[in-house]
Amino acid sequence: MLRSTRDRLAAAVSGLACLAAAGCGLQSASGTVLDADPAAVKHYDSLEGVKVTVAAKNFTEQLILGNMVSIVLNTAGADVTNNTNTPGSFGVRQSLLNGDANISPEYTGTGWINYLGHEKPVKGATEQWKAVDSEDRKKNGLTWLEPAPMNNTYAFAIREKAGKRLKVTRLSDLKSLPKKELTFCVESEFAKRNDGFVPMLKTYGLTQKDLGKVTTLDTGVVYTATAKGTCNFGEVFTTDGRIPGLGLTVLEDDRRFFPLYNLTEVIDSRLLRAHPELKEIFAELNPKLTNTVMLKLNAKVDADGEDPAIVALDWLKAEGLVQ
Repeated sequence: MLRSTRDRLAAAVSGLACLAAAGCGLQSASGTVLDADPAAVKHYDSLEGVKVTVAAKNFTEQLILGNMVSIVLNTAGADVTNNTNTPGSFGVRQSLLNGDANISPEYTGTGWINYLGHEKPVKGATEQWKAVDSEDRKKNGLTWLEPAPMNNTYAFAIREKAGKRLKVTRLSDLKSLPKKELTFCVESEFAKRNDGFVPMLKTYGLTQKDLGKVTTLDTGVVYTATAKGTCNFGEVFTTDGRIPGLGLTVLEDDRRFFPLYNLTEVIDSRLLRAHPELKEIFAELNPKLTNTVMLKLNAKVDADGEDPAIVALDWLKAEGLVQ
């Protein structure tokens, strides 16, 4: 499944989860930029009056991140237009290519595989970032800033109680389990991908004959089915807010099978050359964005029904980036 498809699925699932939660404010995450005062993110006189348009996708994580980017740029002095809630990966990408937007939170794997058309990911977070940045700058005039530790990729998760019972923390632990415990919930397209379920099993020394029951489900149902015990191991995305909400634990991909989708900002290179101070701003933000942080923030929206813009602002304040 292409990452753009993943984004649309995640958008749909997040929207359904949000509709079920009281007080959900997804639509309010587009257009408004919440005010804050400088702290670790400084005010730059050089950014006064500089028009910057932020584009971000229309699923929970991107609604939060798009608002973070908009808030810190506004705090730094820029005149920000917040186009968070843009439909789909390619809607955001096209807005960058045609100049309707000039900055976006994005994932290195999405850039390399989906936008630049490479079939095989680059191994290593730094190597993947440098590869996508170099090619996109040369071909499209877009610069990818140094990424955050956060990596929103595929993974398998297990119920916390089952994980303790089976004593598994890594995917390499699966081979030691008896067949009856090797039960999986996966979505249909992942089960057929050339970088999906079967190749993952091979990487970890397993075949389908070694497994117990494999249940194919819609993406959103995998999480609840895993939590209820329909299977021991469910296919998930590593920063999905339902993971902590449902008491799931992500297994370490210790042989680094899955592609890397580290978060960063993509910026029009012309804007960055004119205002290199933008690198300083995101050098304050990006190192703080980890999987643990994003899981908690996503859960505030998907599980607790909070507004993503307010979640973004509250976290920025708590981290001392703004006040």
